[in-house]
Amino acid sequence: MADDEEEVGEEENTNNLGSYEGDRNEKNERHGFGKATLPNGDTYEGQYQNGKRHGTGTYRFSNTARYIGDYVKNKRHGKGIFYYPDGSKYDGDWNENVREGYGTYTYPNNDTYEGEWKNHQRHGKGTYTYAATKAQYIGTWNNGKRQGPGELQFNYYRYVGKFRENYPKGKGKFVFKNGYQQNGEYHITSTATEDESEAPPEVQYKWIAHDVVATEQEQPYDLDDEQAETYRSQEQDTLQNTNVVSDGEHLDNELNAETGDAADGNEDNDENPQFNDDIPGEEQFDDEG
Repeated sequence: MADDEEEVGEEENTNNLGSYEGDRNEKNERHGFGKATLPNGDTYEGQYQNGKRHGTGTYRFSNTARYIGDYVKNKRHGKGIFYYPDGSKYDGDWNENVREGYGTYTYPNNDTYEGEWKNHQRHGKGTYTYAATKAQYIGTWNNGKRQGPGELQFNYYRYVGKFRENYPKGKGKFVFKNGYQQNGEYHITSTATEDESEAPPEVQYKWIAHDVVATEQEQPYDLDDEQAETYRSQEQDTLQNTNVVSDGEHLDNELNAETGDAADGNEDNDENPQFNDDIPGEEQFDDEG
């Protein structure tokens, strides 16, 4: 269903208006505060204007999803919180039923993205936090993918560089909290699959180290080198084991599925499950400092 179509089962599309209790205007239209039960089992409680949801209200779906926030002429517009059936939640700006503006998305595994949105997708500046490891990506996004300058932060080091189509590419640096920095660059190659399937090509990484230089120490480093190396190895193993598809309507392959959730913006279809993001290729990051 297209984004600009009205919700299935709503009063605008059928003579069966369901039940309604509340205020009306001189034209007998729903106007003011009211409670409605729709033919499909959904309910709405909130403000109406000239027969349309307009103002603040709560829309409850029969599949347990719900929206609490602003409406303009039957569409989610302004500030609002959407609770999805899988336990995920979006709290932020809406533009005519579309997540657009600034908002925070909490995924079922408690990963979060806070930043700018456009057409339901992460777009602009934003921060993605991985709940399992506390790692973060801080940088720019384009249509749901990491694109442009960004930084991946871990417990004992961070990677700073540019990203293209979700992957680090070109010159960058690993900055360690023991006061050293490794400069280099990422090379990416795509390898076509052997069979004739339509699966996207596999993306392979190669980190080319250039030099190691001393930097200003960021904070006291109270672990010896062996302990630090052990923690870093455990951290990367954890990240490798948590690679899953990004938030989306369809489950694609693990490293190339970041296409955005593609929600259609209609009240009856916003129950699309949301899945957590991944750090693609982190298992390729060298441990050399």
